[in-house]
Amino acid sequence: MPLRARQGCHLALTGLATLALAVGLAGPSAAAPAAAPSADTWTEVGSDRADPLTESQGLASVEVPAGSPNRYTGIGTIPLGLSTRGWNHVGDPDASYDGHYVEPYQRDDGNTKMFRVQAPDGRWSEYVHTLSPGEALNNSWSAISPDGQWMLAGEWGTMNRLLVFPTPGVNASTSPSANLPQTATVHLDHAVRDVQGCDFLDATTLLCSSDDPAGTLFGITKPLLRIDLSAAPNGTADVTGHVTALRQLPLRSACSGDFETEGIDYDRRTGTLRVIVVSPGFCVLTDSKTYRFTRG
Repeated sequence: MPLRARQGCHLALTGLATLALAVGLAGPSAAAPAAAPSADTWTEVGSDRADPLTESQGLASVEVPAGSPNRYTGIGTIPLGLSTRGWNHVGDPDASYDGHYVEPYQRDDGNTKMFRVQAPDGRWSEYVHTLSPGEALNNSWSAISPDGQWMLAGEWGTMNRLLVFPTPGVNASTSPSANLPQTATVHLDHAVRDVQGCDFLDATTLLCSSDDPAGTLFGITKPLLRIDLSAAPNGTADVTGHVTALRQLPLRSACSGDFETEGIDYDRRTGTLRVIVVSPGFCVLTDSKTYRFTRG
């Protein structure tokens, strides 16, 4: 989300950590028309409470080591050493199939964003990217290609592109001591707004959660999006992406007000799609949810 909104969320959740009672989150919850029928149907099959401090930004399933628990991010998961250096927001993470776990970080100023990587042996490293010309400072999410070599990332606002990087810690061209370069772009055939997370369904298909509050792009607010790529990203050539809105994400709470859709994860082992939706007002504490979906 834009830095002003990110700061608002950061301050609100910090307030929760100190038992403040007033919370504000971005994204209106007004009713919107239903999404057009689609052959790619994702049906809600359950939900779990999402903790507002540690599970409110993103999530990832980790396959290696075997038996690894699902990972979550939130203001409460940012290490003190990072926040004191200015990295005060963490987005939606992802993990490669060989067990490299990647968290995207941003700060309020400067010209860099950072990806923090944990290798399967538990060691952490940091990969810093200097912004390309015209690139937004936001670092909302990361999505690693099935072959592990390439990582997509996204900016906040209304965008017609996704960014392609070599996957830090996996692609042999990357090093914590060198700039992590943007190597290609996914050009979208339809604008998207406020994308909070994407994950690969297969080599050429992404599923993305949008926090779009207006609903003017697809006729619904807070949509689940599908992006079909013209080819698998290879880091050397741009590709195009065809965007489809599949459905509105669940907006249910005991409180009325502004919901915020957050990160997304697809677990190929179970075929389960999970999306975080943060509840409005004080209900951020009580009924924010990670919703589960299956295909069909």
